[in-house]
Amino acid sequence: MAERFAYFGISSNLIMYLTGPLGESTAAAASNVNAWIGTVSFLPLLWAFVADAFLGRFRTIVISSSLYILGLGLLLFSTMFPSHCEATNQHQLVSCASQLQVTLFFCSLYIIAIGQGGYKPCIKVFGADQFDGNDIEEAKAKSSFFNWLMFGNSVSIVMTRLVSTVIQEDVSWSLGFGVPSVSMLLALFLFLLGTKTYRFTIESGEKKNAFARIGRVFVEAVKSRRKYDSNIANSDETILLLAHQSSKQIGFLDRAAVACDIVEIEEAKAVLRLVPIWMTSLVYAIVYAQSPTFFTKQGATMDRSITQGILVPAATLQCVTNFTIVICIPIYDRLLVPITRSFTQNPSGITVLQRIGTGIFLCILAMVVAALVETKRLQTARDDATILMSVWWLVPQYVIYGVADLLTMVGLQELFYDQVPSELRSVGMALNLTIYGVGNFISSFMISVIDKVTRQNGQTSWFDNDLDKAHLDYFYWLLACLSFIGLAFFLWFAKSYVYNRTNTF
Repeated sequence: MAERFAYFGISSNLIMYLTGPLGESTAAAASNVNAWIGTVSFLPLLWAFVADAFLGRFRTIVISSSLYILGLGLLLFSTMFPSHCEATNQHQLVSCASQLQVTLFFCSLYIIAIGQGGYKPCIKVFGADQFDGNDIEEAKAKSSFFNWLMFGNSVSIVMTRLVSTVIQEDVSWSLGFGVPSVSMLLALFLFLLGTKTYRFTIESGEKKNAFARIGRVFVEAVKSRRKYDSNIANSDETILLLAHQSSKQIGFLDRAAVACDIVEIEEAKAVLRLVPIWMTSLVYAIVYAQSPTFFTKQGATMDRSITQGILVPAATLQCVTNFTIVICIPIYDRLLVPITRSFTQNPSGITVLQRIGTGIFLCILAMVVAALVETKRLQTARDDATILMSVWWLVPQYVIYGVADLLTMVGLQELFYDQVPSELRSVGMALNLTIYGVGNFISSFMISVIDKVTRQNGQTSWFDNDLDKAHLDYFYWLLACLSFIGLAFFLWFAKSYVYNRTNTF
C-alpha cells in the first residue's frame, strides 16, 4: 500500500506537470506518459527472469526498492529548479524548463521505472507464496488474496490522489513529489521489518531450472518436427497420406514426448496457451491507459468547483475508480462469489477467463459512455463558451472503468500466477504486467500517428491543446470499436482454453 501511494502520487498527475511546468503540448505529454507507463509495465519481465533464475524474490525486492527510492529522490530534486512559465494564451505554454531540468526529470522517471519493474511482480508473488497451497484453510484464504490485495492498493491510491494531487496543484510540485518519496522509504522499512516471519521458497536441487525445462521442450519439439518432415519427404504417396492424417492428432509440443518428461511438456503447453490470452487482453490495456491522460485533461476543462473558490484537481477524479473498487470488492468476494459458487460449483464462482471477458466488455461500455459525454461537452462548449459542463458527468465512465479493473486486472493476475510453473511465478506476473506495458506503447503510438494525420493541411488535431476544438470523442469511439474486435478474439480463444490446474478454477 505504501508503494502504491508513492507510484500513483507521481503517475496520477504526471500529465498536468508535463503540460504545466515543463510546457509540453497535450499530445506530447499524453504520449510521454503512455511511453513511461509502458516502460514501467514492461521492465518487470527482465527483473522477473533475474529474480526467478538468480537473485530470488526477496533480494530482488530489496534491490529494486533502493533504485526506486533513488529515482524518487532525483525526481524531487528536479522539481526544485526555478522555472518561469508564461502562457501565450490559456491553451498554449512556451517551453520554460531548462534542458538540464528536463533531462534530470526524465532520467529520474525512468530510474523509478527500473526500480518499480523489479518491485511490483515480486512483491505480489512473494505475498501469495506466504500461503500454503496444501493447507485447506490457507488455500481458501489464498483464493481471495488478489481481491484483497487490490482492495488495499485501491484504498492507498485514493489517499494519494486526495493528498498528493492537491498538494501538487495548490501548494507546490516539490512537496507533492516529496510525499511519495517518503512513502516509498516507509514501504521498504515495513517490508524489511517482517523479514524473520516470511516463508521463503526453497527450490529442489534435483529439479532442473524451469527456464531450461521449458526451453528443452521447445527445442526437442522443433527437432522432432524436422525429423518428421524429413521422413515424410522420403516416403511413398500412401505413407505420406497416412502420416498427414495422423499428424492432425499430434500437437507440436507432443512431438517432444520421446525426449522430454510429460510434466515438462505440460508446463510448456501451459505457457504457450497464455500467448493468445495475452494478445487479446491488450485492448483492455489500451483503454486502461486513458484514465491518467485524456480522462484527466478532459476533467480539467470542466466545472470542477465544489464551493466558491474551491476546485477539485482533475487528477482527483481518478479516485472514483478506486472508490468503486473498494466498494465492489467486498460485495464481489463475500456475496457474489458464494452465490455463483452454489450454481457453478467453482471455488471462484466463475472461471478466471469469464471474469476477464466480462471486464473487457465493460471497457467497451466505458468508452461508449466516455464518447457520449465528450460529445455533449463539446456541444455545450460550442453553444456557449462561458458555460462549463459539470465535471460530475465523468463519474459514470470512471465507475464502469473501476468495475472493469476489478474483474479484468485481478483475473489476469490470478491467471498468470497460477498457470505457470511455480518457479516461474515472478515471470508469470511480469508477463501479466507487460500487457499494460505494450498497451501503453500502442496507445502512445496511436496518439502520435493520429495527431500527425489529423493536423495535416491545417486541420485541427483530435488532440488539440484546446480540447474544445479537439475530438477526443472520435478517439473514444475508435477505442470502443477496437475493444469490441479484441473481445471477439478473446472469446474465441477462451472457449478452447484448457486450465493447467483445473482444481484451482
